[in-house]
Amino acid sequence: MTSYFPAGTSNGNGQSPASSPLSPPTSQRSTALSNRLTSVLSASYADSDIRDSLETLSIRGVHNTAGTRRQLRLDVQKEVVDSNAEIVRDFGQVAEQLKRIGSVISNLNQTCDEMRRHIGQAKQDTTPVLEEAGALMAQKKDTETKQRLLDAFSKHFLVPEEELAALTSVEEPVDDRFFDILARVKQVHHDCEVLLGGENQRLGLEIMEMSTRNLNSAYQKLYRWIQREFQSLNLEDPRISSSIRRALRVLAERPTLFHGCLDFFAEARDYVLSDAFHYALTDAISGGDKTGTGDRTVKPIEFSAHDPLRYIGDMLAWVHSTTVSEREALEALFVADGEELARGIQAGLSSEPWSRLDEDQEVTFDGRRALSDLVNRDLTGVSRSLRQRVELVIQGHDDPVTCYKVVNLLSFYRTTFSRLLGVQSSLVDLMHVLEKFTLGHFEILMRDRVSALTNDQAALSPPDDLSPPEFLLDALEELLSLMKTHEGSVGPENSSSESNENRFTPVLRAAFDPFLTLARTSSNELDDVTAQTIYRTNILLAARAAISPFEFASVTHLAPLSNALSTLRTNLLDVQHQYLLDTSGLQVLLDALEPFSKPSKESEPDTASDESPQKPESEKPHLTELTSLPAFQPSSLITSSQQLDDFLPSALMDATDNLKRVQSASLIQSVTEDAVEAFCRDFEFIEGMIIAADEARGMTQVPFGSGGSVISGRSGRSGRKPETDGDGDGDGKEQWSLRSLFPRTTGEIRVLLS
Repeated sequence: MTSYFPAGTSNGNGQSPASSPLSPPTSQRSTALSNRLTSVLSASYADSDIRDSLETLSIRGVHNTAGTRRQLRLDVQKEVVDSNAEIVRDFGQVAEQLKRIGSVISNLNQTCDEMRRHIGQAKQDTTPVLEEAGALMAQKKDTETKQRLLDAFSKHFLVPEEELAALTSVEEPVDDRFFDILARVKQVHHDCEVLLGGENQRLGLEIMEMSTRNLNSAYQKLYRWIQREFQSLNLEDPRISSSIRRALRVLAERPTLFHGCLDFFAEARDYVLSDAFHYALTDAISGGDKTGTGDRTVKPIEFSAHDPLRYIGDMLAWVHSTTVSEREALEALFVADGEELARGIQAGLSSEPWSRLDEDQEVTFDGRRALSDLVNRDLTGVSRSLRQRVELVIQGHDDPVTCYKVVNLLSFYRTTFSRLLGVQSSLVDLMHVLEKFTLGHFEILMRDRVSALTNDQAALSPPDDLSPPEFLLDALEELLSLMKTHEGSVGPENSSSESNENRFTPVLRAAFDPFLTLARTSSNELDDVTAQTIYRTNILLAARAAISPFEFASVTHLAPLSNALSTLRTNLLDVQHQYLLDTSGLQVLLDALEPFSKPSKESEPDTASDESPQKPESEKPHLTELTSLPAFQPSSLITSSQQLDDFLPSALMDATDNLKRVQSASLIQSVTEDAVEAFCRDFEFIEGMIIAADEARGMTQVPFGSGGSVISGRSGRSGRKPETDGDGDGDGKEQWSLRSLFPRTTGEIRVLLS
């Protein structure tokens, strides 16, 4: 350690260390001192040991004096010795305590050895007992497990006798408890499949047989209960029993019993509705009204039997109202629970595979279709009675218009029932059959009328004024009523027969075509062709006027009528044209010019053109020979001209009066205008022939003088020849101008006849 004694101090004896006899030599002391100084100087005062030593000195309050420095080591050593002595004393006490603990441990070891010996002996004595107790506990555990399994099996697979009695006994009601027990038995029957999969199948077979027997008894009980409920079921009550709906859903799992219930229900409802229909017809007290107190404010339908349309309409209205009510009442039984019924029937088909008609065909339940089928079956008796009464009343009626109104009424209800019950329903088929029957009776009535008219010659005789015959007018008036009836029916334009015809076409064939044919045939009694043509025209005009306002009738018959009228118009035009020719006197001239007409027409371009001087010489004699014809002699030509002048002032009035018996002013005007045009063309031809004949004879024409005559001359070598009179009193050979004798021009004719 570092010395606290500075160099050069005395050692306590008044001598310095350097002068002490015990001191080493000076060289050694200097070396030791330098080493000490080096050690002191090289010491690190940051060392923890030095720091702790200094701190200890500071705590003890040691002062840096010579005495303190001399006694410090001794004091420290003394303290160390004292501390070691105290530690030794403490360890002595510890050793004594350890000895006592050792003796205690020895005693404990002896006690433990004794206890081990006793425990080993006890273990040897209790081992057989424990083994026997373990075996008993294992047996108890197995027994408890088996008991739990037996309890669970009994609870699941065995139904108590009181529940089976509630399920199968007829005296027990069909309530929620019945359905709960039935569901449990069905679950037991289904779970028996698990038992059949084990090694011992006897238990599963016995339980399945018992559950099957109980289920069959339960379904039979449910089947009879539903039948009893159907007998007292009131479909007018909007709150149909929910238990019946639930029973039907459950019974659907047995399709045979389910359809048997439906058959029973249909028969019961058929009887009830047939009785109600009879009550509505006759007001008789039926089985449904035992008290005899009917609604006396409503008259029976039979009271209107004298009016077929109203009678049949009332019956159809009753059937429609009943059908709607029946359908609405049964919707709650089938449509509302349709999906559950479908699932039940599908499950039933799995349990009753023999009920399938086709094994490969998937059977699905359609609630609405089943509803429509059931409603049709409920109305079987009503349909049968309705058909008998409608056929009876139609057979006893002879008014075709009423019959056709009934046809439209039946068609309306056929459409209504098809929307309500479907196209394949029996009511729709019934309406179709009655419609065909009524239409057939309508056609029979029409044929009878035609046959009666065929044998009545007086009715077929044409009237004096050539107007349409009375029987045709009556038929057209009746047809008008039929067309109005058809027009007022529902959607006639969308109705078509099997041959894609308009639905009114058979009516036209029965009520229009035969009468029109008879009227045309009656025109053969007229000997005059003109009268015959006018008579036929009036017939067709009346027929066309009757059907043209109705598109459904005109679509098939207007075109043939128009074509026939077009042919008759051509005939009338020929008649009118011939009348104008005969009355005006031109027919005589045309007949005379007939041999000249063709060559004249062929040579017309040559005569009309100044640039074609080469005219065949062989044709000129034909034109010059025109004056040799009797009709073109002066006296005859003057007579024809005078007749024409007498004809022109009143020509249009006379021509119109010639066709006055045609009952169409527009047709008369049109035919007359076309006839006048043809007449003007004929006159133009005659005029052209006269002018050509004069030119061929070398006759020139000069304007009339003040007297209005025409002066004609012949050109020769010496120029213009002197005028000659028309009587042939001239000096030379007698010549006359055809144009001077027939002075009218085409322009004048057109003006006068315009």
